[in-house]
Amino acid sequence: MFHRPAVPPLRSSRLATAAVVLGLLGSLTTSAWAGPHQPSPQRPARVPVTAVGSSAGTATPLSGYAIQSSAKVADSAAVVSSAGYPTSGWYPAGARSTVLAALIADGVHPDPFHSTDQRKIPKADFQVPWWYRSDFTVADTAKRTHLDFSGVISAADVYLNGTRIATAADVNGAYTQHELDVTSLVRAGTNTVAFRIRPNDPDKNLTMGWIDWLQPPPDQNMGIVRDVLVRRGGPVALRDAHVVTRLAVPSLASADLTVKARARNDSGTPVTAKVRGSVAGTTFEKTVSLAAHRTKPVTFAVHLTHPKVWWPAGMGGRPLYALDLTASVAGTPSDTAHRTFGIRDVRAPLNSAGDRHYLVNGRSVLIKGGGWSPDEFLRWDRTYVEDRLRYALDLGLNTIRLEGHIEPDEFFDLADRYGILTLPGWECCDKWEGQVNGDETGDTWTAADYPVAKASMAAEAARLRDHPSVVSFLIGSDFAPDAKIEKTYLDALEAADWNTPVVAAASDNSAPVSGSSGMKMTGPYDWVPPGYWYAKREGGATGFNSETSAGPDIPTLDTLRRMMTPAELATLWKDPAAKQYHRSPSSTFATLKIYDNALAGRYGPPTSLTDYVRKAQLAQYENVRAQFEAYERNATDASKPATGVVYWMFNSGWTSLHWQLTDRYLDQGGAYFGAKKANEPLHIQYSYDDRSVVVVNNRNAPARRLTARATLFDTDGTRRYDKKVPGVEVSGGGAHSTALTLPAPSSVPGLSTTYLVRLTLTDASGKEVSRNVYWLSGRPDTLDWAHTDWYHTPTTSYADLKGLGSMPQVPVSAAVSTAAGPHGTSTTVTVRNTGEGKAPSLLTDVHLVDSAGRPVLPVRWSDNDVSLWPGESATLAATYRTADLHGSVPRVRVSGWNTPERTFAAR
Repeated sequence: MFHRPAVPPLRSSRLATAAVVLGLLGSLTTSAWAGPHQPSPQRPARVPVTAVGSSAGTATPLSGYAIQSSAKVADSAAVVSSAGYPTSGWYPAGARSTVLAALIADGVHPDPFHSTDQRKIPKADFQVPWWYRSDFTVADTAKRTHLDFSGVISAADVYLNGTRIATAADVNGAYTQHELDVTSLVRAGTNTVAFRIRPNDPDKNLTMGWIDWLQPPPDQNMGIVRDVLVRRGGPVALRDAHVVTRLAVPSLASADLTVKARARNDSGTPVTAKVRGSVAGTTFEKTVSLAAHRTKPVTFAVHLTHPKVWWPAGMGGRPLYALDLTASVAGTPSDTAHRTFGIRDVRAPLNSAGDRHYLVNGRSVLIKGGGWSPDEFLRWDRTYVEDRLRYALDLGLNTIRLEGHIEPDEFFDLADRYGILTLPGWECCDKWEGQVNGDETGDTWTAADYPVAKASMAAEAARLRDHPSVVSFLIGSDFAPDAKIEKTYLDALEAADWNTPVVAAASDNSAPVSGSSGMKMTGPYDWVPPGYWYAKREGGATGFNSETSAGPDIPTLDTLRRMMTPAELATLWKDPAAKQYHRSPSSTFATLKIYDNALAGRYGPPTSLTDYVRKAQLAQYENVRAQFEAYERNATDASKPATGVVYWMFNSGWTSLHWQLTDRYLDQGGAYFGAKKANEPLHIQYSYDDRSVVVVNNRNAPARRLTARATLFDTDGTRRYDKKVPGVEVSGGGAHSTALTLPAPSSVPGLSTTYLVRLTLTDASGKEVSRNVYWLSGRPDTLDWAHTDWYHTPTTSYADLKGLGSMPQVPVSAAVSTAAGPHGTSTTVTVRNTGEGKAPSLLTDVHLVDSAGRPVLPVRWSDNDVSLWPGESATLAATYRTADLHGSVPRVRVSGWNTPERTFAAR
């Protein structure tokens, strides 16, 4: 994830996500994962038997497993993998489940996301192999049968009906894909497949690890985290079906499609197969003669005029096409294949500054992304994942970066549908970069690792290539591969017809063939002031920063109380030097000292937990907003423009105190709404470096006849400066226009040291289309650039924002109405500053809650954390699932920096 000193701490990098687990779990947003019971030693694990059909092209996932530690199983592998073997005392596991995920679901261990409860789980339990056992039924054996799977962590011996069909030397690596012909072993009736899963060590295996994101799970995610499919078909199998698209750019008037597949004769005699297919209304067919056990490529060419082009969200539609293929022998279907794909063109050249610059369908795209984390135990919950992706769109982000932990197919299906670009790649700081990362963790490679790496790359390329949301693969993270490793990856990518840019690394590195990465990984990863982002150096707004943020993101008080004990919460706000279990296992990020010192130095020492969280939300709002605003403003600069920024991170895989725009339970605080404000489609913003007021237009069409207004206030609401600028125009597609420049605070008579800036943008009708409020100081933060390290730039003196503490309390009323709709419930809230003085209500937050005062989550607000001057009002709309009210009447809790908390019921 980032460069470190010669003797580095556990590195923070990010692994992004791979596939995962557990259909038995309910929503991951609940406070506990499972019930309190532990299975009786006499009770067999209740795992459904999978019924497998016989139709050509059937691919049936195993429905689940019974699992047990090998230390508790004395029987031989042949016995364990035979039908009828008793599983008393074994544990049920979902179709995609790590060992620990299954044990948590079965109540063996308490919620590991609370306090330090995860420390109570003994690591020794997972230092021996575990058995995964599943039964499936086949009505007849006339069809051929294959087991098809990936996602084994870290390796496994595989057995079917008492016979070993693969060894751990072959089934090795989380991403390698395996297809085993088991036709001769399958019998009518019940069949048993068993995996003897070996323990995982990310430093020794090409699997998955957590670096410094969170406290790593005691089982290191050992298990099976993707579907194991039972495939049935005739003598000829269709494999590797995909579509290579070539779009005419810039006209977009036509596209050439090359449909490819492999026809494989699995029988011992020659056959002739007819392969028929259709795509985009065009049908085609070809006859293929195949010798016994031979494979031939099958290719079709299709030309489209006026294709339906796939665009990222906000740039156009997201149509998808379908490919259908059928192979028949003697008129009988033998196998089928179906793929969904999009037509789009992605290029990412290096600009004149050497920075990578993405273009989609010929149009420039400023990458605005977030680093993705899966659930710590790799539990897959489609609804929970979809909720987070919808949050990303709500924030105005267009990209998700996955460093390792590359999610299952459904994730990319959702990204295709929502128009979210994805940047998958291998992870840093473990075995994946052990050959090239100097003295960081991760074993150097042996001869046995290269085929595993190539098979991993081949499998992921084949899986991801048809998804229009996938716009690159990062073959390195903190370090670029050496010549031998790069060739290993590139050969696999070429063989898979990979047709989007291959990036050498997420850091400023080069590889012998793919060349310069065009990216930077200069941090920061810990607190820096908002003005930091405007400098065109280090992590500032120039080039493509693949991972960066001001570090800690303290969640809301609701979430903190769910994840920590009262004693831990007291330490949180009272002791900056205390090690925080919910921050990171890294010694660099073990405490909140840098962050807490800045919070106290700028806003004043916290006086309570509530005060600490209140100040944290204000600080996170201003910092996240500044990060995205700086990159937005600099995106169209003639010199050293900003081309991409990935917030580190978008979310956390557990209950965390850092690197997250939204917390584990999908609650939203200052960081979330700061990002949402910065990325609004038409936006007025302040520049910390030169005091310019800039309008950024992320819409496609230009905006004209706008009026920008800037007003400066003392913290008590006294107006000290006011200026309107009519006739502001700005082109579309991310362009910006400077409306005015604010005077230096020292030149504004009577302006207090801490002051407020209100910016508004109105259209030709006088309607307000953007509002932005800043709290600034006549004494700015001072950065010590000379002592910049890999994770931050020190601050030698802080901006004086303590004047905010003297702002008078301002009451805010709320009128609430709720209506049910076809896609959920909508609650509309009109908040109004009813104060009699001059002071605004700063950062007024509205939380949707149930009758017990608990947040209703997930929820998407049209706007939030608003600042209102006396008499002003704002109407905010919240959309959410009706079921998430749990039968309660919706209420809203209103609070703010200087607004007393009050709860209002819906009318």
